[in-house]
Amino acid sequence: MKKIILKYLTDSISEIELTKLQDWLSKPKNQNKFKSYIKDDYNLNKLYDTVDADMAFDKVWSGIEKQTRVMPLYKRNVFRYAVVASVVLLISLTFIFKKETPVVNTPIIVNNNIETGTDKATLTLADGTNITLEKGQNYIANNITSNGEEIVYETPNTAKKDIAYNYLTIPRGGQYYIKLEDGTQVWLNSESRLKYPVSFIDGETRQVELVYGEAYFDVSPSTDHNGSRFKVLTGDQNIEVLGTEFNIKAYQDEVLVYSTLIEGKVLMTTDTYSTELSPNQQTVLNVNNNNVELLTVADTYSITSWRNGVFSFKDMPLNKIMKVLSRWYDADIVFVNKEVENIHFTGVLGKEQSIENILSAIYNTNNIMYEINDKTIIFR
Repeated sequence: MKKIILKYLTDSISEIELTKLQDWLSKPKNQNKFKSYIKDDYNLNKLYDTVDADMAFDKVWSGIEKQTRVMPLYKRNVFRYAVVASVVLLISLTFIFKKETPVVNTPIIVNNNIETGTDKATLTLADGTNITLEKGQNYIANNITSNGEEIVYETPNTAKKDIAYNYLTIPRGGQYYIKLEDGTQVWLNSESRLKYPVSFIDGETRQVELVYGEAYFDVSPSTDHNGSRFKVLTGDQNIEVLGTEFNIKAYQDEVLVYSTLIEGKVLMTTDTYSTELSPNQQTVLNVNNNNVELLTVADTYSITSWRNGVFSFKDMPLNKIMKVLSRWYDADIVFVNKEVENIHFTGVLGKEQSIENILSAIYNTNNIMYEINDKTIIFR
C-alpha cells in the first residue's frame, strides 16, 4: 500500500489504485497507518518541532473525496508536470531542518526574469538541419512525429542498410521525452543531449550516446529484436543492457557520472573497470582519475523523481540543490555568503513551482538572504 500512497502523493496514481486507496482508508486502523507513513517516510516529524498528521490526513482525504474516484492515468511515455498532492505540498516548499532566529532582513527582487522549465528541445537531423520542438507546435516527417511535448520514431517501411543519426538537445529550462524506433523510451532532463539512430539494424547491437546531461532509459528487451543488445555510451563509460530501466547522470560541469539501475541488469565498463549491476545499485565514475565506486542505493525515487515532475532532495546541501534547480529554471547561482552553501535540506518540490516560491521557503526556514537580479540568484 505504501507504493500506492506514494503514487497518490506524486499524482501518478491510476483509477484502479485510487479506488483501492479509498477503500483502504475507509477503515480507521488504516487511517492511523497512513498518518504514520506520512511521519516516517517523509520525516515530517523533523519539521520545526511537531507535525499535525491529522491535518495532513484530512487534506489528503478531502482531496481524494473531491476526485470521486477519478484520477487521470498518466502515460509513462510522456513527461507530466506532477500536480503534487496535498501532503506533498505541506513539505514541497518547506525544507526540513532546525528552525533558526526570527527573520530580520527581506529578500531583494530587482527584476525577476526566471521562468519555470517546460517541454522543449532542438532536433538535429542527419543532414544538419535543426528543428525547434516546443509546446503547441507539431512536427511530422518520414517516420518522425512530434506534438511539441514528445517525439516518436516509427519503424520505416523499408529496411535501411546504413545508419543515420539524429541528435535531440535539451536546453537549460527544458525537458523532453523520446520514443526510439525500437520502442525504447528515454526521458531527457534539462541541459542534456542524446545521439541515436533514426532506425536500428535488426540483429545488430542497438547503440545510443548520452553526449552529456541526464537521461532515464526504459529499454525495449533484446528478445523483441532477435537478441540484439542495447548500449548507452557516455564519454567515459559504456552501459550494456538486455532489457531494463536505469538512470544516467553525466553533466559536463560535474566530474562524477552516476549510473543507477532500477530494474533488470546492466554491465557497466570503462577502460579499466567492469561490473554487473543489480537493481538498486549505482556506479559513481570519477572522470578525472577513472576511479569507480559501486554503491547500494536505498532510495532510488530521489534519483529518478525528476522525470515524474518532482524534485526530491534528501539531506542535500544548498549548493547542490541550487545546481539542480539552475538547470530547470535556466538561472545562474552566486554564493556571496559561502557559509550557507553547505546547509542541508530535505524536501520535495513540484517542478511547476515558481522559483520565488522555492526561494521564499528557504528564506523562511533559516533566514537565508537572497537576491534575484534578471536571471541570477545571489545568496548573501
